[in-house]
Amino acid sequence: MAKKQFMLLASLLLVLSVFLAACTGKDDKEESSETKPEDNEKETEQVDEDVSEEEGSELSFPTEVSNKAEPIEDGEMTVALVSDSPFEGTLNRVFYTKGPDYDVIQYFDESLFAYDGDYQITNDGAAEYEISDDKKTITITIRDGVKWHDGEPVKASDLLYAYQLLGHPDYDGSRYDFMIENVEGMPEYHEGKTKEISGIEVSEDEKTISITFTEATPSVLSGIWAVPVPRHHVGDVMNGEITMEELTSSDKIRKNPIGFGPYKVAKIVPGESVLFERFDDYWRGKPALKTLVLKVVNSASIMEALKKGDIDLAEFPADQYLNAKELDNIEILGDLDLAFTYIGFKLGKWDDEKKENVMDPNMKMADKKLRQAMWYAMDNETIGKELYHGLRFPATSLIIPVFETFHDKTLETPSYDPEKAKALLDEAGYKDIDGDGFREDPEGNEFIVNFASMSGGETAEPIAKFYIQNWEEVGIKVELVDGRLHEINSFYDMVRADDPKIDIFQGAFGTGSDPDPSGLYARNSPFNTFRFVSEKNDQLLADGVSEKAFDQEYRKKVYDEWQAMMAEEVPLAPTVYRYYLVAANERVVNYSIEPGSENARPWKWAVSE
Repeated sequence: MAKKQFMLLASLLLVLSVFLAACTGKDDKEESSETKPEDNEKETEQVDEDVSEEEGSELSFPTEVSNKAEPIEDGEMTVALVSDSPFEGTLNRVFYTKGPDYDVIQYFDESLFAYDGDYQITNDGAAEYEISDDKKTITITIRDGVKWHDGEPVKASDLLYAYQLLGHPDYDGSRYDFMIENVEGMPEYHEGKTKEISGIEVSEDEKTISITFTEATPSVLSGIWAVPVPRHHVGDVMNGEITMEELTSSDKIRKNPIGFGPYKVAKIVPGESVLFERFDDYWRGKPALKTLVLKVVNSASIMEALKKGDIDLAEFPADQYLNAKELDNIEILGDLDLAFTYIGFKLGKWDDEKKENVMDPNMKMADKKLRQAMWYAMDNETIGKELYHGLRFPATSLIIPVFETFHDKTLETPSYDPEKAKALLDEAGYKDIDGDGFREDPEGNEFIVNFASMSGGETAEPIAKFYIQNWEEVGIKVELVDGRLHEINSFYDMVRADDPKIDIFQGAFGTGSDPDPSGLYARNSPFNTFRFVSEKNDQLLADGVSEKAFDQEYRKKVYDEWQAMMAEEVPLAPTVYRYYLVAANERVVNYSIEPGSENARPWKWAVSE
């Protein structure tokens, strides 16, 4: 490691030690990409409480609290949403984009389906399903007694309404993806050529809905949209009662949302807290808690709040792990996260008229050798080990390790190698002509890369500066956009708007539960903020969800090829995979993050004396 970089790392770690001693620090935030299943289920093992700080993939944590005491009959629980920004407040699964809003939604709304440990739908949820012999039609039957919080029954036409919103010509959200477009007749409806979606039929008794797809796909079991929208509550776009624009900003979504989950929204303090009350008519049975409070807690304050017992549950940042271990009134649970962090490269723009991404060969980051070099220059292992205590570890593939069948463990991708980075830059024509230590572009012009990154606690800025130093060591001059970090909401607003100030950016994705990556990287995906497109990418993404992909070996072969292609093209460089950590107060009972456990569902959560 060059002396200059070593000195930066040493100073970074010194600063970090002060941060940790002061109980500060926070992970970066994530932008959630897809609807998550009701149970965020993963294969894991329950082991002893301590955690090894060796290679990240070998870490393991307990997944269920040890307290087995009798719960209080009408208990109250306080859960922290650890964030240095307010939640945005788009409290509907069709329209939300950011993880903190999902953290609110999960308590009052849910999918009609339950999910198993492989993220496949089961018949244990609020609805049962059958799939036709040709695998193109799924028939969904809602159980008796499934009610919205206002007492109205959940109807099959409410699920139809979700599809009508997702495919509406005026829908400007991010979830018009393959599984929506694949519904028979959806493209014609989306283009405004018809008012009906021919592939969806609702029974007269409103209990059953059948959805027919143009192509049979294995994603019907892991990526199907099964979250209804209460048409009677939010208003009907289809009959002109409300417009799409009015709907997304309405009080029925932002202040008074309803669902059919275990708790109903009693009061919202916008951006700050939500009071949930027990929904006695919940279809699974009476929830254990009488009330649940979800409140935003600043990352600098979460450890003190846990220590005082003001918070019962909190998913806390990895850089607070050592502080959390010192608290004797909590247990720490953990598992691999459905998320990863990345450095994205701006390669084009979003064409709002065509609703698709368009690459621009004149973009500053257009040369893939430049992008590869920047990946080789990043010391992600040091970030994971030294700043996150081994709770983050170098990422290789864009299909995360949670999807064990499809994650290519053998894929060779860039790891920290400054000399390789320098060689690639030389090959691409980026050379230091004037001797100032920074490379000029192939035409001999000054070359500065503008880097956007999110704020969020005290480690965000040191990490951004560490990467900037990594790139400086190979001769690339990188500067923060506007000379500072940006708050999460404004950050993603700039990224999605293709702000010309941004050449590269550091973000994070919540991947959702479907291994199909098209929701993030397809030509028509707004989440593809890198704006990367290619015919090969189109074909591989299509092959991965084709009828042939019901053959798991074929699907793995397709995704292996796709992972290799993306590692070669580098529209984004994955930096670290991560563990998520939950602190549970010692009075918490019936709480688990273990896949398949009843205690992983909020209606079972409880507290003891």
